[in-house]
Amino acid sequence: MLRSRILRSRLLGTLAATAVILTAGGALATSAQASENRGSALPAHVFSPYFQAYTADSPAALSKASGAKYLTMAFLQTAVTGSCDILWNGDPTTPVAQSTFGADIAKIRARGGDVVPSFGGFSADDTATEIADSCTSVDKIAAAYQKVITTYNVTRLDMDIEDLSLLNTGGIDRRNKAIAKVQDWAQRHGRTLQIVYTLPTAPDGLEQTGIDVLANAVKNHARVDIVNIMTFDYYDDQAHEMAADTKTAAAGLVKTLHTLYPNKSTDKLWQMVGITEMLGIDDYGSGGEPGPLEIFTIADAKNIVAWAGDRNIAELSFWALGRDNGNCPGVPGSDDCSGVAQSTWQYTHIMLPFTHGRGA
Repeated sequence: MLRSRILRSRLLGTLAATAVILTAGGALATSAQASENRGSALPAHVFSPYFQAYTADSPAALSKASGAKYLTMAFLQTAVTGSCDILWNGDPTTPVAQSTFGADIAKIRARGGDVVPSFGGFSADDTATEIADSCTSVDKIAAAYQKVITTYNVTRLDMDIEDLSLLNTGGIDRRNKAIAKVQDWAQRHGRTLQIVYTLPTAPDGLEQTGIDVLANAVKNHARVDIVNIMTFDYYDDQAHEMAADTKTAAAGLVKTLHTLYPNKSTDKLWQMVGITEMLGIDDYGSGGEPGPLEIFTIADAKNIVAWAGDRNIAELSFWALGRDNGNCPGVPGSDDCSGVAQSTWQYTHIMLPFTHGRGA
């Protein structure tokens, strides 16, 4: 997701706060306070739209105004390639600290919601400032993940991996090794920790680069709880019926998951599926591409919510909460409006009922 939008790269075809330290032996360590603050698991089936953390908007204010209780907060990355210091949007003025979003997260939780920090996104993935691409130390990557977990007391992390990060085999391997390390730490400290991989997709399922990311996770014993596919920006110059393509992409994903996790039932595999749509008119066409626009309509949203409930998938999301208004009819890929005629928060209100079930 490129700050203002999520893009598919043509290179890929159609593609509280606590100090976190490294012990002398390189193992992760944390204060006693961190192990006491374990957080609560999200609902088993959750609607969690992306919040654009690089804007001046307050996540708590948008959550309250829209009714979206759960937010995926985008994005965390390093300031420059080679750094191991995780920051919100790579900005040194917005460090991972209670002073950044801590009060907002507390307000969201007081109203019964929660947040999911998201690492990466198109901009970071395109500039090697995604933490595992940037930092060559598995221990320091794991420490960055743990810092986010303990600072905000969260139980789920989202890894948004696209564009050049899909080709960075070193980063892929480091990321999954770090995830496995943090999962071991979480288990030792009695913490719930879920990992979401957010990946681009074709209309018939993951491309090989996305499959390779998941296969490496299996190899490194990194548990992936949800595979969240971005069902838009196909960049294939073809006409798309967005709801139908979401369904075929998800079915293709489940086939892939059958191969990667042969001991899981089909029902359990569907419960690993996440879907992220892009509201209204997506990025395809905003750069003058020749094909027809990709438009996720209000009718598509209603269709997908019913389908997602029937399939019992884990997560439903969209890019992005700040776009859920009708202030720019006909404009593709806008950062702050959907491009279609709609009432403010209309997509959010359609998708809200998807959240159900107790936390894992």
